[in-house]
Amino acid sequence: MPELPEIMSRAREMKRALVGKTITGIEVVQPKCLNMRPATFKKRLTGAAVLDVTHHGKWIFIHTSQGYLLMNLGMGADVLLTTRKKLPEKYQFIFDLDNGKCVSVRFWWFGYVHYAPEGKLDRHEMTAKLGPDALEISRDEFREIVRGRRGAVKMFLLNQENVAGIGNAYVQDILFLAGLHPATTLDRLKDDEIDRLWQAIRDGLLPAAKKGGSWYEKTLRGKPGGFLYEDLLVGYREGKPCPTCGTDVVKLRTGSTQSFICPSCQKKKRAARKGAAGRQRAAGRNRPR
Repeated sequence: MPELPEIMSRAREMKRALVGKTITGIEVVQPKCLNMRPATFKKRLTGAAVLDVTHHGKWIFIHTSQGYLLMNLGMGADVLLTTRKKLPEKYQFIFDLDNGKCVSVRFWWFGYVHYAPEGKLDRHEMTAKLGPDALEISRDEFREIVRGRRGAVKMFLLNQENVAGIGNAYVQDILFLAGLHPATTLDRLKDDEIDRLWQAIRDGLLPAAKKGGSWYEKTLRGKPGGFLYEDLLVGYREGKPCPTCGTDVVKLRTGSTQSFICPSCQKKKRAARKGAAGRQRAAGRNRPR
């Protein structure tokens, strides 16, 4: 699934290639990915000039002179800058440009291509509820979001309404860099651990973003990203030695997802000690009868 490094990379590539171009035509093969009828979608964006391309979390924002073209690549997608003569075998959308080129979009499983009017982006339900972008949030803002929360740290990071852009691929190394077990609960984190987690998010995402995203996703030109399997620290490296201590990486089941950890560097915190009343009740239960 494309996460923040891939989305950042595609947005950066699209900005270089599309800004200043005009959308001259749109072909829709898969209408269910839209948030309106195909005829309306085409009418809203045909003739629009591309002004800018940005991102937020796992969404790409293409700002045009006629509103916003929003894209979420779902579980994976091929978004390619090509021509009508060199189209891929399969695609769900084509955006023709005034320079003779076009952008073809093929979702591997599911994805979204939406339109939002100018000045009404905050009314787009799926992006309006996103939390701050994982690489834009400040250390102090992150502290405020985490404090007072409960629940496992991994599930917190995966929830896009808390922090946008992190998925199960990169969260593995983020938690390793922070020295946290994925099941550690937020209420157990000390201030220095929260700060370490904030830094780990940056250290876990930026190297991949600088290399154009992961190797299993394609760039706008159809080439694989430069962040390779060998660049992962513990993620998906079950049985391989931890890069810090040499202990074998293990795979765990955490809720509905799999986690990869170093059992030595990411020890699960023990439950909080019971208060005096709790200890007395426990002693009473354990007293010989």
